Amino acid sequence: MSDPAVSIALMGASLVVALSVMAVAILKGWRGWLDLRRLEIDRGQDAAPVVRAGGRIEIADLKERVRKLEAIAEGIDV
Repeated sequence: MSDPAVSIALMGASLVVALSVMAVAILKGWRGWLDLRRLEIDRGQDAAPVVRAGGRIEIADLKERVRKLEAIAEGIDV
C-alpha cells in the first residue's frame, strides 16, 4: 500500500466523492429555498417586510438618541 500511484488514486476518489456529497447538499438546499420563495409568492407576500407605524417611531427615537450620544462624545452641548 506504499505505492504512490495508489495513494494518489485513493485521494482523487475521495475528493470526487466529497465534492459530489457537497454538490448534492447544496442543490437540495437551493431547491428548498426556491420552494419557500414559491410559497411566499403564492401567498402574496413581498420580500420586503411590512413596518408598523410604531416601529418607525421607535427607529426615529433611536436615531435621535444616537445623535445625542454622538454629540456628547464629541463634546458638543446639546
